Amino acid sequence: MGPRIVVVGAGFAGLTAARGLLRRMGDAAEVTVIDTKDHFLYLPLLPEVTTGVVEPRHIAVSLARTLPGAKLVVAEVERIDVDSRTVHWTDADGGGGETPYDRLVLTVGSVNRLLPIPGVCDHAHGYRGIAEALYLRDHIVRQVELAAAERADRAARCTFVVVGAGYTGTEVAAQGARFTAQLAKAFPALRDQPMRWMLLDTAPRVLPELHPRLSRTADRVLRERGVDVRTGESVAEAHSESVRLTGGEDVPMRTLVWCVGVRPDPLVDDLGLKTDRGRLVVDPYLAVPDHPEILACGDAAAVPDLTRPGQVTAMTAQHATRQGALAARNVAAALGRGTRRRYKHHDLGFVVELGGLDAAASPLGVPLSGLAATRGDEGLPPAGDARQPRAGVHRLAAGRPPADPGRAARVGAGRAGAA
Repeated sequence: MGPRIVVVGAGFAGLTAARGLLRRMGDAAEVTVIDTKDHFLYLPLLPEVTTGVVEPRHIAVSLARTLPGAKLVVAEVERIDVDSRTVHWTDADGGGGETPYDRLVLTVGSVNRLLPIPGVCDHAHGYRGIAEALYLRDHIVRQVELAAAERADRAARCTFVVVGAGYTGTEVAAQGARFTAQLAKAFPALRDQPMRWMLLDTAPRVLPELHPRLSRTADRVLRERGVDVRTGESVAEAHSESVRLTGGEDVPMRTLVWCVGVRPDPLVDDLGLKTDRGRLVVDPYLAVPDHPEILACGDAAAVPDLTRPGQVTAMTAQHATRQGALAARNVAAALGRGTRRRYKHHDLGFVVELGGLDAAASPLGVPLSGLAATRGDEGLPPAGDARQPRAGVHRLAAGRPPADPGRAARVGAGRAGAA
């Protein structure tokens, strides 16, 4: 049996690393992939799933079919013993197990970043997976249905608050506004009822990570769709039927969507290795100092950004995908196949889908908006990588309404009887 290579995490970085290892090593190594899911999830398209533009199965890719030749372990990693070189995990049935390794590629990614705001954990909707996207879809549809049937709290049920004006929050608000406008057309009782969407962020502008021109484009599209954009403001307290803003205003509502951002997976902190703001410290070759058998990349790793000395790469799929490919190359090089390289990549740009033919993009640093930006999307997935299968799905989605009113029904993803 050849060297045992274990990849922990099958997101953008992990999937790319595993594919590269299988291609480079062939039968000369045993490649094991451990992830809580049996599929790779294309996270940037979750807003399209919520609004019915894209089917969930179109953004979930089977790991078994994508990684033939790899051993798949669908389980949650409990801890990694770096001294004995063993990964300890628990599967969905509660059964425990362990997987030894000779080489470890750590690509555990990130999780939702929660802030110590009263009520958020109890009343906000997270947004990191298909189940959450579908649940939010059902919840929104239910609120519109109930608003049409009940006059007393109609305005509150037609109010949707999104916290976080980054990539995800901006897309959810922009596409959500189109979605509810389309839904309301099926109910005569809602003919004169505004569908109020609020987008909150403590930053001075939406999409603060992008060029100011793109930020202005997104802001204009949001406001044209009736979205109440509140920069420099957030939620101070959340309840089941209202939120209090940091400015003191109380907003009656039934929907609070949390898109504030992400933080590295807590598993990194438990390794006992050096970290930088929660991300595992690595060198430009993606190797962990004093542990050359461990490589880390993606959101969980503080990879030096050689294009910006003194800084680390951003937590984007674009970097994660390329780092995953390099991790495969450098692991293979350590095992006698090829030569290793340092990570150096200039951002190709980003795109933010705003629904229909509206988008904001910056391919190669050139700010674009409108139709030109949606066409650029075929080569630049949202904060993603040009080699991901985005273009075909985008061509199907571009210009389509958020949902066919005749098909905008709940699919049972929410809690029974939930209001």
